[in-house]
Formats: sequence, structure tokens, C-alpha cells
Amino acid sequence: MDRRTFLRAGAALGALTAFKTPAALKPTTMKTAYISHAACLRHEMTANHPERPARMQAIEQALQRAGLFSKLAQYEAPLASKAVLARAHTNAYIDWIFSQSPKTGLVQLDADTAMNAHSLEATLRASGAAVKGVDLVMTGQMQVAFCNTRPPGHHAGRASSAGFCIFNHVAAAALHAIAQYGLTRVAIADFDVHHGNGTEDIFHDDPRVMLCSSFRHPYYPYSGADSGNDHIINTPLAAGSDGKALRKVVNEQWLPALARFKPQLLIISAGFDAHQEDSMGGLKWLEEDYVWVTEALKAVAKQHAEGRIVSVLEGGYALDALGRSAAAHLNTLIAAS
Repeated sequence: MDRRTFLRAGAALGALTAFKTPAALKPTTMKTAYISHAACLRHEMTANHPERPARMQAIEQALQRAGLFSKLAQYEAPLASKAVLARAHTNAYIDWIFSQSPKTGLVQLDADTAMNAHSLEATLRASGAAVKGVDLVMTGQMQVAFCNTRPPGHHAGRASSAGFCIFNHVAAAALHAIAQYGLTRVAIADFDVHHGNGTEDIFHDDPRVMLCSSFRHPYYPYSGADSGNDHIINTPLAAGSDGKALRKVVNEQWLPALARFKPQLLIISAGFDAHQEDSMGGLKWLEEDYVWVTEALKAVAKQHAEGRIVSVLEGGYALDALGRSAAAHLNTLIAAS
């Protein structure tokens, strides 16, 4: 499937086949991977749900307009295995999710999260993309990877779905890096407008993984303000906070903690719903703020992790702002590789 067909897919989701990337678009001189799959477009909860297929398409369109695809090596997201997921989730929870996958209609997992007939494959592809990104950067094939997939994952806990999330992709990726490549220090930086409560649930008692999470508070999921520890760095922000507040918490809390931790790999939970145009967020960030935080994280990765970064899409629901912000983020990552 060519990229134009991919972008038109919202009109015919049921007819989509796997996104095929021509081999010519994968020259070995490229060091930034773009990982996606058309199956992620087929997951849909309701027609007007904010976590909708058009989010991925908005990012694709913005990357096209910015001329970034010529700088990206494109890969299809594989399916994550149950064994990979079991590092982050209980076997009972994984089996329950598989059992809930409907043949038709919707099955409600929690108040905010539902599955259609295609959701299981979509979330397995999203976790598989994050794991594929780890493999690419850890083997030196790529320096950086960006995963344009959905549904998001950072609210999914060890044994729970929540907030549009079924499996926790960044958690699966971090634990894959530890199990497969023997890493002892992996950092996850989460700048979504919502606290990465699922990621914290999985790693709260695991000092091998540092989580730095900025988020509006008080706000859904109403957690994180007082639950941190030496490797869980939660930095709540008041409603209406702008990029200056982001810079303050990153400079004063994230960067010193990351410098002490010395991560061997940096994973980003890249949510773009803190943008001032996103009515679901309530913060006032701009594209320049996503560039700034990406540059700050890039410097950490360069100093401690041989520049290795895997970035995974989380939230972002104002389509135009999402596309512009993701393009700014990815353009900054490309400059790192």
C-alpha cells in the first residue's frame, strides 16, 4: 500500500491491508526508523471518539508536508508475542484481553476503553512497533525510532486497561531491552498531558527503569502527585501551564535525575495533548516546546545511551496540532541520528 492510500484509509478501514514499505525507502544510510502499520487504523471505539484513526493519518500528512519521509527508513510493525507482553502484564490479564476480542461490535473493557474486531491486532502491532524500535536501535541498525501506532499504552497497568489503553507499549519495550540486551538502566520520559499511571504501576518497584512523567494535575487519571520515588520522577503541572513550566520541571527535576541514573536507552511516551489547541489537555504548550524537550532528551541519550531513542505515540487529539507537534518532534529526532 502506498502512502496516499494509507492516508485515504479512513474512508474504507475495513478494506485495508498491511502497510507495505518499498525496499527503496529503506537505505542503510538512514538512521531514523518510522514504524507503523495499517492495522492500527482499524481499531475504532465509536465514530466520534477522540482516539480515532485520523490521528495517525494527521501525523502522516504532516510528515509528508514537512518532507520528512525522505529521511526515514520505514518498517512495518510486527505483532508482539504473549511472551513479550508477559514481561509487563500478568498472564491472566493478557489471556483476558484475548478472550474479550469480539468478532463483531464493541466490547467495553473499562469506562473509557473498548475493543472492536480489529483492536487486538492493533494493540499487538503497537507493542510490537515499540519492541521493533528497541531491536533496531540496540543492534545499531538505527539510531532513533518513532512509532506512529495506536491505541496508546501508558495508562495500561500490569493487570488493567484504562484511558484508551490496552497494553503498555513502552513498558514492553523497556523490559524487552533489559531481557534481550542485558541493559540495567532504561529511562522512560512521558510528556503526555496525563500521568503515565500504567507505566508507574509496572515500574514503581523496579529500579532498573526510571520514569519521568510530566502531566496536568489534578486531572485524569488523578494520580502521580505524591507517588514517586528515586526512580519515579513525577512532575505535576497546574492547568494552563505553558512551556516555561515544562522547562522548569525538566531542568530542575528530570535532567538531574537522568544524569544520576545514566540510562543506557531512552524511551519516550510521546503524547501531544498538552498543546494549547488540544481542548482535552488544558495546558498551553506549542510546537517549540516539543522541540525543546526533545532536544533536552536527545542530549541525555547522546551522553549516556549512545544516542539510542525509541519514541512511541501516546495522546494528542487536536488533529492539526498533533500533526505539527509530532512532525516537530520527529524532525528534532532526525537531527540526532
